[in-house]
Amino acid sequence: MAAQILDGKVLAAQLREQVALKVAAIRAAGQRVPGLAVVLVGGDPASQVYVGMKEKMTEAVGMHSVAHRLPETTTEQELLAVVAALNADPAVDGILVQLPLPAGIDSSRVIEAIDPAKDVDGFHPVNVGRLSAGLPSLVPCTPRGCIMLAKLARPDLSGLHAVVVGRSNIVGKPVAALLLQENCTVTIAHSRTRDLPQLCSQADLLVAAIGRPRFLGAQHVKAGAIVIDVGINRISTPDGGSRLVGDVDYDAAAAIAGAITPVPGGVGPMTIACLLDNTVTAHQRRTG
Repeated sequence: MAAQILDGKVLAAQLREQVALKVAAIRAAGQRVPGLAVVLVGGDPASQVYVGMKEKMTEAVGMHSVAHRLPETTTEQELLAVVAALNADPAVDGILVQLPLPAGIDSSRVIEAIDPAKDVDGFHPVNVGRLSAGLPSLVPCTPRGCIMLAKLARPDLSGLHAVVVGRSNIVGKPVAALLLQENCTVTIAHSRTRDLPQLCSQADLLVAAIGRPRFLGAQHVKAGAIVIDVGINRISTPDGGSRLVGDVDYDAAAAIAGAITPVPGGVGPMTIACLLDNTVTAHQRRTG
């Protein structure tokens, strides 16, 4: 039987619709609508496109959108001054500094300068610690999207053996923390893991977040497993063009898995939708 395709485009559209309804209710109550500020330093083409999408979708759900596009020559102190001003701005509920930052700027210092209550990316050490401790926090968007997609296949993840391939602070570690909150038994695999195919093939839920195109194949997938592919890798095609693929060999895995996310159209669309929802959550907490 063919694997269930976990469509991130459809789920993200549903979440954005819910966000728009929340924002409309806030406006109808005569309150200030949530505000999201995005800061982009430099002219990285992919980041430019991504920031543009965030602006467009923020406005589409009725929220206040602020964008700061700073030149490549921006210093760390100048960027920290922008963050400080946004921290103090009562109209801004969420602050997102687009990564990666140019050389010479310490990303950790910038992230730590963001008010944890406005850290809608969920990267501030306070939010990381609260997530790890199982306390209410602003949850990283991509990991949250992974859990929501997995629940399309199985609403109750309790008791599943989940294997997360990748241990980054952005995806691997937080998605493992969220899976623990869902009462999964969680194993984190990485570049030093021995016999990765054997380990992955035991997983009821496999999350691939390693940034290596089509690295995980049929030998890594348990029959009937849920496969969440976070990878977005651009590869060359025989005609001289390029296309996006995930960290999982989709065709090989889909023949075995019970459910799988496509790339593109799986986890990717969920990231911005969860960012918008996080901004509404931050607004609600800040306004009581």
